[in-house]
Amino acid sequence: MLTLKKTQSTAQRQLGRILFLSLACCSVLYGCQSSQQDAAPNNEQPKSESMTMSNEAEASAVAAGPTAARRDHALETHGDVRNDPYYWLRDDQRENTEVLAYLNAENDYTNTELAHLEGLKGQLFEEMSARLAPNDSSVPYRTDVGWFARRYEAGKEMPIHVWWPGQAGEWPEGEAQVLLDENALGAKLDFYEVGNYDVSPDGQWLAWAEDTLSRGIYQLRFRSLAGDGGADEVIEGVASSLAFANDGKTIFYMKLQDETLIPWQVWRHELGTDPSNDVLVYQEDDSTFFNSLGRSADGQWIVIAQSSTTMTEYSVISTNQPHSDRQVVIPRQRDHEYQVELLGDQAYVLTNEGAVDFRLITVPLAQAADRSQWQELLAQRPNTLLQDLQVLRDYVIVEEISNANQRLRVLPLKGGDSFHISADEPAYLAYLGANEQTNTDTLRYVYSSPTTPATTFDLNLKTGEKVQRKQEFAGSDFDASKYETTRLEITARDGTLVPVTLLHRRGQKTDGQAPLYLQGYGSYGFSYLPGFNSQVLSLVDRGFVTGVAHIRGGQEKGRQWYDNGKLLNKKNTFTDFIDVAQGLVKQGWAHPEKVAGSGRSAGGLLIGAVANMAPETFKVLLAGVPFVDVVTTMLDESIPLTTYEYDEWGNPNQKAFYDYMLSYSPYDNLHQGPYPNILVTTGLWDPAVQYWEPAKWVASLRATKQDNNALLLYTDMTAGHRGGAGRFDRLKDRSMEYAFMMDHLGMVKK
Repeated sequence: MLTLKKTQSTAQRQLGRILFLSLACCSVLYGCQSSQQDAAPNNEQPKSESMTMSNEAEASAVAAGPTAARRDHALETHGDVRNDPYYWLRDDQRENTEVLAYLNAENDYTNTELAHLEGLKGQLFEEMSARLAPNDSSVPYRTDVGWFARRYEAGKEMPIHVWWPGQAGEWPEGEAQVLLDENALGAKLDFYEVGNYDVSPDGQWLAWAEDTLSRGIYQLRFRSLAGDGGADEVIEGVASSLAFANDGKTIFYMKLQDETLIPWQVWRHELGTDPSNDVLVYQEDDSTFFNSLGRSADGQWIVIAQSSTTMTEYSVISTNQPHSDRQVVIPRQRDHEYQVELLGDQAYVLTNEGAVDFRLITVPLAQAADRSQWQELLAQRPNTLLQDLQVLRDYVIVEEISNANQRLRVLPLKGGDSFHISADEPAYLAYLGANEQTNTDTLRYVYSSPTTPATTFDLNLKTGEKVQRKQEFAGSDFDASKYETTRLEITARDGTLVPVTLLHRRGQKTDGQAPLYLQGYGSYGFSYLPGFNSQVLSLVDRGFVTGVAHIRGGQEKGRQWYDNGKLLNKKNTFTDFIDVAQGLVKQGWAHPEKVAGSGRSAGGLLIGAVANMAPETFKVLLAGVPFVDVVTTMLDESIPLTTYEYDEWGNPNQKAFYDYMLSYSPYDNLHQGPYPNILVTTGLWDPAVQYWEPAKWVASLRATKQDNNALLLYTDMTAGHRGGAGRFDRLKDRSMEYAFMMDHLGMVKK
């Protein structure tokens, strides 16, 4: 079920080159799976320079590490000419046999180099798998048409979506009915994932968006829940956003722009009719905007959210009048970001107008654009970011981030002081759960910390009664008392205090002997907050100190923390991470020769940058789906997210931004000299960071660096940005990364 949450610009920034969380993104490709036909690269070169090899030569190349052919390719901007000799590795269709041969050669080399770690990889996988409940279920949540939950069954990778139709009690009773079994639906496919689904308000129809190639291009399908079979129509090439109107037969969905595949059009479909007769409701012609839609929690509105990096606009359509025109809530205005939640005809808005870290106002929906009608409910406070909100019948609940912790503030609407839901740990994360109805006093929320598995509570805000509904399974032998969280601040080179959250064994000595596993992100205003991660327990149990550096570029210390780590301040992100790693060594938390850094997506950019800037600081670097070819990608408007992200990285068509990007782009700043041991992972079908970025980076780095340290590239030939769809598939990837790291930190017996 879809609830329109996290749709303000802060959340849309999270749709950038990051982990992607539970939100889907668009893809640059329409291509099919690998063809047997040889498609020549765009800049065809003589066969003598190709990767075509005899069996003997191929075996030799694998033993030494693959060497990609160099083919000059000039790229000119602002009179500056860059040569990109590995540009030929870009294949938009993923069909070029020469490119695929190179990627497979890299995979073979990686497998050979890691062969001696198979036992450790298996052990790590078993440990991490044992911390996932074989049979598991999310906490059921209630809507107007019944209760819903997601289940996992022993031996199965994918979730099963279930419901208890029509029940309106305090808790579901009896056996649930299966809505969608992703294991069965994807049984014959290399990849299958349900991006989103919705049940019509009359409980008669199910609509779902499915992705079968990990590219973020969905098919919209329908099935009768009354046993009447399915609707004949299938709508191709859509985003995952969808929502029913209250008539039970009208559904809103989004189409993708042909070239960039950014969701840009809202369409209206009537069940049982030909999709060619669907009606275009809205088209967003500004390519810097990302768009999504959903249904408000009170069920009265279809909400369309449009967001660029620095601007937001919401519009609504009545679910009772689905053919009516859309109504803009607050028209877009440069540098105005807001998020709206609706309770009938009243709007509750988080806005940054006059408040850099946002403030909360309320206004009648029909008068929302009239600032004189705004009534402030919660003023801004320095360095406290208001990130999200939930509206119930008599309460507004706001997520606040301050000093790298996230808490919930409750504001009664009928009088009384606001209050926080308490937390007594040094580092923690509390966030809104599935609250799909507004006519209630009960708030669903989740609490987590590095030593506390995610715990779901139902809190009656009127009586104060709190019920723990679930705590995530962390293994039958998990004992929180064995572990300890430490919150530090490390002084960066410009005097800024950077928060760091550490997880380690209780009583950990600061004698400078421990290996350190340090993670970072620092982009898009995404706050890397201190929640529970059962995977790192396999490291802590082996003596690691594990940490998250809350570096600039996120919003852990408010919006200014983000602004000081983007655009022409981007290098602060990288130097913060370096300074944190070095500071932890100086304080005795880590051995200077046992420091490992890890990041994914834009966090992979971080890893690529620090590899160039401070290779001596790190023994091992792990870069997942890394965004490392910054300048070339940001000059290519055909790639998803490029124009949308001009306000994040800058527009390189402007020389000042071009020069600054060029000064830190990992691919453009490789140097002859030693580098750490590096493992790079990517997915062939990644729609956010195209596989050729890490492939080109590794090819160039292998030809440039001067050391005998390991450099490995592994490409999952069936996966996209988030890796495999299954919950255990991703643990295999993590086991490989951890084993590689431990090996090169000297923790594996030869």
